[in-house]
Amino acid sequence: MHEDQVNELIRTLAPQVLGVLVRRGADFATAEDAVQEALIEAVRHWPDSPPDEPKAWLLRVAGRKLIDAQRAEAARRRREERVHDEPPPGPTEQADDTLLLLSRCCHPALSPASAIALTLRAVGGLTTAQIGRAFMVPESTMAQRISRAKRTITGERFDTPGDVRAVLHVLYLIFNEGFTGEISLADEAIRLTRQLAAATTPRAGTETAGARSVSPEPAGSGDPEIAGLLALMLLHHARRDARYTASNELVPLDEQDRSRWDTSMISEGVEVLQAALARDVLGQYQAQAAIAALHDDAPTAEETDWPQILEWYDELTRLTDSPVVALNRAVAVGQVDGPRAGLAVLADLDPKLARWDAVAAHLYERAGDVALAIEHYTTAAGRATSLPEHTHLIKQAARLRAAAQA
Repeated sequence: MHEDQVNELIRTLAPQVLGVLVRRGADFATAEDAVQEALIEAVRHWPDSPPDEPKAWLLRVAGRKLIDAQRAEAARRRREERVHDEPPPGPTEQADDTLLLLSRCCHPALSPASAIALTLRAVGGLTTAQIGRAFMVPESTMAQRISRAKRTITGERFDTPGDVRAVLHVLYLIFNEGFTGEISLADEAIRLTRQLAAATTPRAGTETAGARSVSPEPAGSGDPEIAGLLALMLLHHARRDARYTASNELVPLDEQDRSRWDTSMISEGVEVLQAALARDVLGQYQAQAAIAALHDDAPTAEETDWPQILEWYDELTRLTDSPVVALNRAVAVGQVDGPRAGLAVLADLDPKLARWDAVAAHLYERAGDVALAIEHYTTAAGRATSLPEHTHLIKQAARLRAAAQA
């Protein structure tokens, strides 16, 4: 087996094996250490002697490592005995514990930052150093954050997955970090969401048929919000190549070169979204994905179906009280009913909100009030959280000043 094949297989199987050990009642941190030791053994042996059943091999080796660790600590004797009571190795368990493992990593006792770090480490398979670089903090700092997260959930037993909404929120936060350095967190979020969707999709033969005995569906099975989040990620990520210039300057949506959008990813996103909407159980991620689909469907910015987008924002405001949604709805109102109507909506929102001044500047410019547009562009630039955003807003203010003086 080629080394690259080994690495890819290990990355796929590691969270599955960890999930099995966690479901059996193993302590999270101890189980992860056991899996890591098993992975080292796999890297040593698989290139020359690949196993017939890689997952079963990893599970057996990780199980032995776990028992060794438990024997080394008398305080963990009861857990050791429980593992010893497991049936002897046989056919590999086919249950996918992705949702169970994600639920533990996204435990409500953890802060969003800790949940993200633990998810990327335990389920995403990223190294602590890679996660640290992605969030621009030292490896030692990230290691401490992950260790604290593990300690927080130590002793918590998870026999069944928790609230899938908490998992979706963490995956959404990971996606919004975008691309940082060597790691595309957007790609990682999409990969993890695909895993979650696969783990919660009922397999053939799980439905009842007369008196036939059947297997229960996994928690979150058929949840259209999982599909909605996946669709949202795909429809946004399809624009990634047009979002920045070669010099890393931000390109607004209405100015992007749409020929650079990934049409195959858009098609997949629309297909996933349509299947979710067909379930007729609307959620916020589906509504956001519908808005993204309408933007992606427009051949030009001028042909964007803003009335329909505004309808979806109205639906979205009934589903969530997100300030980001409120600001974006003000923009949509400005496109449909005119910039003054958009400004009236904006006046009811907290001016301390991030992007409030940027939205105000856009609407004032469309209304022809150049002085106020310049003022708000300048204020928004001072509050920008990234260099590309700051540069873009400063250039917008400079453009209007130059035009006013011409």
